[in-house]
Amino acid sequence: MSEPRWLSAEEQRIWRDFSAAVNMLKAHLEAQLQQDAGIPLTYYEVLVVLSEAPGQVLRMSDLALATRSSRSRLSHAVARMEAAGWVRREACPTDKRGAFAHLTKAGLAALQAAAPGHVDAVRYSLFDPLTPEQLGRLGEISGAILERLTPRCTEAAAAELEAMDADIARG
Repeated sequence: MSEPRWLSAEEQRIWRDFSAAVNMLKAHLEAQLQQDAGIPLTYYEVLVVLSEAPGQVLRMSDLALATRSSRSRLSHAVARMEAAGWVRREACPTDKRGAFAHLTKAGLAALQAAAPGHVDAVRYSLFDPLTPEQLGRLGEISGAILERLTPRCTEAAAAELEAMDADIARG
């Protein structure tokens, strides 16, 4: 086993600043959505993804991938959004364990009502403090991180699905 590649003092500072910034940004957006629209950030993200999907419908497994949620967390969120009338679930006719999530008119209305405040919060907290050059670098950096992590996250989601299949097969 090789020695860990410990972070330098500068890398530790950058990591901690980056982690704090991401956490503060998410907390700010969560608070804004809760206060102004009564919607958790997770639900907002689900509504956005469904609103952009063809026919405003996605298979639950695809919705989990698109929102970077575990299937169990997504299922819980969709159940609560179903109770609110924002989403409707429908069983997949060709796959017993599959289901589709449909955005309802009420869900689209909730999204449209929440979007202006959310966009203002994103602009205030992320875009307004940065120069155009910094925004360009942020885009490049974000792209590089996504490129590195997407394969691993996709593999993890596939492993979760395989585990669910194995559980179903065992009965």
